[in-house]
Amino acid sequence: MAQNSSANHTPPSPQSLPRRGRLSCRCKIVSMPDPTPSPQSASSMFTPPPREKPSRLPWLIAAGAVLVIVGLIGFYNFSQKAKILPNGEAALAPYASHLTISNVQLSQAGSMVGTATYIDGTITNTGRKTVTGVTVQAVFHDFDHKTTQVSNLSLNLIRTRVPYVDTEPVSSAPIQPGKSAEFRLIADQMSDSWDQSPPELRIVQVDTQ
Repeated sequence: MAQNSSANHTPPSPQSLPRRGRLSCRCKIVSMPDPTPSPQSASSMFTPPPREKPSRLPWLIAAGAVLVIVGLIGFYNFSQKAKILPNGEAALAPYASHLTISNVQLSQAGSMVGTATYIDGTITNTGRKTVTGVTVQAVFHDFDHKTTQVSNLSLNLIRTRVPYVDTEPVSSAPIQPGKSAEFRLIADQMSDSWDQSPPELRIVQVDTQ
């Protein structure tokens, strides 16, 4: 009897089971941004700002100032050795009385700055010192024999004449006492009122040793 009762026992249907509370969980997947910056953004982040091209104006101003200073120094040195007279001419150098200029000849030739006037001649040292440098002031006159141009020119010695005239400074071949040498002076940008006659040559600076 007991076996029959267990065999005839029918399990309860799902509907007969008590309902339990159901838990529901809804999850939303949100994509997070990648914290690693892209190569493009990283490069733009650490790229230094473009450098400004340095201005050349300060260098130009400095170069101009240097040229002005050099010019002032040169003028000061010349004024100390050659006294300027009120008419613009310079006083003769103390040793000028021992230097004689002769055989003066003029010639002209075209140059990059116009027409160059060559003043050739012979200089003789009658003193007891060796001459290493000479500055000559050339005074040009007009047809009324008035001063039309005054030029301070460095005297260079003629080294050779063939195939062309080649000159050198007096310091390269100093003029010994009692010796003579051929020289050349070069004047540019002559006055239109010049009478084309040889200028008055005044020795205003002499370097000796």
